[in-house]
Amino acid sequence: MRVDELLMEPTLAQELADEAARLPVPPAQEQERLRHQLEASERPPQDTAWPQVLQAPREKQDTRYADPATSHRPVVGPVLVFAKRSFRRLFQPFINEVMRRQVEFNEALLDSLALIYDEQRENARAQAAWRKDITERLERLEQARPPDRER
Repeated sequence: MRVDELLMEPTLAQELADEAARLPVPPAQEQERLRHQLEASERPPQDTAWPQVLQAPREKQDTRYADPATSHRPVVGPVLVFAKRSFRRLFQPFINEVMRRQVEFNEALLDSLALIYDEQRENARAQAAWRKDITERLERLEQARPPDRER
């Protein structure tokens, strides 16, 4: 049975609803446990801050703007700094145009990495909840198991 079959054939949907109505009502304790499990599995509010691991790349994503021009040379340093600044001022429009696509790529890449990071955090949280649930179920099964008989 596929979803499109349920949407297109009302008789099949009604048949499924009838079968669901015949199911026994679960005990209140199980309903409450399932309700708590559902509440625990809901996503927490998303923080809008960038992950710490992506802060440094985010600050460097725009490659169009260089660090301030400096030089460690005492004699020719000021001349070199003047030449660097002049070159940058003169060619900045061309640099911006050449680097525009790189900046767009960097932004898209960082957005993708942030999304992957959030998904990984969500998956780790869900995995921890599943592990806790499986452990609880295993403990209940072990408590309900009759003592082993010797052979």
